[in-house]
Amino acid sequence: MTEFREQDLTGARFERVSLRGATFSRVNLNDVRMQAVDLTGARIRGALFNTSRLRGVELVDVEISGELKNVVVNGVDIAPLVEAELNRRMPERGKMRPDDTDGFREAWAILERLWADTVARASTFPEAALHRSVDDEWSFIQTLRHLNFAGAAWVGRMILGNVSPWHPLDLPWDEAPGWDDIPWDRGARPSLDEVLTVRHERQAMVRHVLASLTDGQLASEVTRTEPGWPRMESFPVKECLRIVLNEEWEHRLYAERDLTSLEKGN
Repeated sequence: MTEFREQDLTGARFERVSLRGATFSRVNLNDVRMQAVDLTGARIRGALFNTSRLRGVELVDVEISGELKNVVVNGVDIAPLVEAELNRRMPERGKMRPDDTDGFREAWAILERLWADTVARASTFPEAALHRSVDDEWSFIQTLRHLNFAGAAWVGRMILGNVSPWHPLDLPWDEAPGWDDIPWDRGARPSLDEVLTVRHERQAMVRHVLASLTDGQLASEVTRTEPGWPRMESFPVKECLRIVLNEEWEHRLYAERDLTSLEKGN
């Protein structure tokens, strides 16, 4: 098997080449041109398709999960249609992008209630199942670890100013570049109770910030230039909080989906 590591293949041409079963990780495919390629069975995660154009393609039995904005299919922007349908199916989803302080408090209360139900459901599973990956996704416990990381990053660091708010069990996203001072032990197997202890602390942190949040604070911006992540200048507090809401909402759906799969023995 040929391996290409740390190489610059800019401008390379592949013609009548088989890459069946190949693995691409942290690969830059900006501005590539593909013609008459077969992507049947491809699995793509953590990818950016910004300003991409797909012409003359066949999309049959395709599943897409991600952020959609200005996605035009056969002349129709499908993003608003998808958003409307998701909000119809899950009315509380529409409350996850609030504009005022009361809206943020309401959204967080909804998330805590929903997550309490999901954790109660997960608690009925054997502990080993909560470490099991479904379709190469995070396990249930890894999902909680990632949400602990997200809360620490966007509320603990960005809003509260704690430059290193991490717990050893925090888990960044898989495609993150990696940092010397941020824990990233994907293979750790802590118990559910261990992770929930941190989880409850992070939930309480967000709840406390929202309880005292004023309109002025919500409209303000924060800057963090210290080593670590996130490093942002003049970043809106509102967006920090919206990121946390989105992470909490989406990952609970993933967790529920995978718990259902585990129940079915998949």
